[in-house]
Amino acid sequence: MRVLVLAVMAIVLSGMAARAADPRYPDWPCTQAKVPEISLAAVWAGPPLDDVQNKWKDDAKISALVAKLSARKTPLDEAEKLVKEFLAASASDKTANAKLLFAGLFDTLNAQRSQVMNGLERVSRKQREAADKIREETLALQALQGVTPRDDAKIEALSNELIWKTRIFEDRHKVVRFVCEVPTMIDQRLFALGRVIQQEME
Repeated sequence: MRVLVLAVMAIVLSGMAARAADPRYPDWPCTQAKVPEISLAAVWAGPPLDDVQNKWKDDAKISALVAKLSARKTPLDEAEKLVKEFLAASASDKTANAKLLFAGLFDTLNAQRSQVMNGLERVSRKQREAADKIREETLALQALQGVTPRDDAKIEALSNELIWKTRIFEDRHKVVRFVCEVPTMIDQRLFALGRVIQQEME
C-alpha cells in the first residue's frame, strides 16, 4: 500500500511538472512555447490581403474549398493538389482568387488553432484540480493507514478510488501530449498551402 501511495504521488507530480514555465500563460500545458496567433508575415510573402480580408466568405466556391483544405482529415498532398487545380482553372482571376483563398485559410486555421489552444488550457486547469484532489486523497490514505485499529474496508475503497483517478489523470496527460502537437501541425499546413498558392500565382 505504501508503494501505491508513492507511485500515485510520483505520477501526479511528474504530470504536473511537464507544464510550461512561461508565467504569461500559467495554464499552457505544452513544452512548445505558446504563440497565441500565427503572424501573417510568417506564412505569407504574397501581395497584401487588406482588400480581401472577409470577402472570401461571400464566395461559396472559395468558402467550400477553404473548409476542405482546412480539415485535418484532408491529407496535405491532396490539399496542395486541390489548390493547384482551383488556381489553374481561375484564369484571369487567378491573383484575386489566390488572395481570397489564402485569406480564408489564414482566418480559418488561426481560429482552429485558437480553439485547440483554449481546449488545452481548459484541460490543464482540470488536471491541476485533479492533481490537488489526488494529493489530498493520498494524504488521507496515509493517515488511515496509521490509525489503530485499521479500517481495512475504508483503506481498500480509498485505494481503489485513487488508482482509478490516477489512471484517468495519466490518460488525460497522454492525450494532452498528443494534442500539444496540433497547433504546430496547423502552422505547418498553413505555411505549406500558402507557399503553393504563391507559387501558382507566379
